[in-house]
Amino acid sequence: MAGGKDVAVPKPYPQEFREDVVRVARNPAGAAGVRDPVLLRHLLWSALASGLPLQLHTGGDSGEPRRLTEFLRAAAGPGTRVVMLGGYPYHRQAARLAALFPHVHADLGAALGPSGARATEVLAESLEIAPFGKLMFGGGGRQLPELHAVGALAFREALGRVLGGWVAEGSWSWRDAERVAAMVAAGNARRVYRLDERG
Repeated sequence: MAGGKDVAVPKPYPQEFREDVVRVARNPAGAAGVRDPVLLRHLLWSALASGLPLQLHTGGDSGEPRRLTEFLRAAAGPGTRVVMLGGYPYHRQAARLAALFPHVHADLGAALGPSGARATEVLAESLEIAPFGKLMFGGGGRQLPELHAVGALAFREALGRVLGGWVAEGSWSWRDAERVAAMVAAGNARRVYRLDERG
């Protein structure tokens, strides 16, 4: 996602897709992951067609969530939920897109870890922009299991400070704070990923 323009992700034409599959198969890349733009587009649209939530990592140097606006607009048709993971330092953009599109959600797990001491501020800004039913915390930990525990603790403390502060200043009731905490901490993820459904 280099450059400053939106990322357009049209469905590839069948012939274009076949040609790229043959080209990539003849010249396998040494690095892990799919980097061919036609194959990436095919995978994105296939994922949307599956009906399962599609997770997109955002944030970092070139991962501004707002650059996915055109793709998110086009992806509204299939009705598949899109979850933007991370977003830091562009967490406000991710929250704004979650507010704009009914099928888009923001997972703040990976945004809170890199923000360090600003975790409370990052969480407060996201809660101010996105509907409460569109935000979730998925942990964002990588590699070491301990990082998941540290991330969960940082989230719990930041959420407690934000919501507790709003209650203390009289903006919220404890009942509202508890309801929103339950939504962001677990309820929204259960709903988006259909974790309570028996299959």
